[in-house]
Amino acid sequence: MCNRNICFLLASFTAAYLASVKPALANPSLTLTSPVFANNAHIPVKFSCNGDNVSPALDWSGAPPSTRSFVLIVKDPDAPLGTFHHWIIFDIPASVASLPEGVPPNPNTAFGATQGLNDSGTIGYTGPCPPHGKDHHYHFHLYALDRRLGLSSNADDSQVEAAMQGHILGQTDLVGIFER
Repeated sequence: MCNRNICFLLASFTAAYLASVKPALANPSLTLTSPVFANNAHIPVKFSCNGDNVSPALDWSGAPPSTRSFVLIVKDPDAPLGTFHHWIIFDIPASVASLPEGVPPNPNTAFGATQGLNDSGTIGYTGPCPPHGKDHHYHFHLYALDRRLGLSSNADDSQVEAAMQGHILGQTDLVGIFER
């Protein structure tokens, strides 16, 4: 048995300690960055239809320990006819923490991921190509999943997003801006 004041202080310190440690252990902070543009900054022309139209390099960290795969979906919600999906890549192995610049437009990548259909109807990345006149915001959404999706390369954004439901462990967003 302990003195009431000592027990209260001990319980208070324990609760404060667990509150400060538990979120860091239970909810790792998934982050996504690019060495070629910062969040909410302009995407270089090289990665657009006016340039080489190659995918930018991306890096991430802070995935939950039980992550089995990643999904990356790049979309432009400012497109004139509604959201335009520029890149769908899924079943990225949990051991992968970056994508190189210029991922080839093949259904299966050298690092074990599958690329789906973008809204141009092609496999792989298609860069920003907005109408002239206003900034468009390109959202690079990264999801950590508790499983692989196992979909074919004919999968589009709606099929990938449906298959992810109930399996998302964490997510993050990197936004690039582009104007022509």
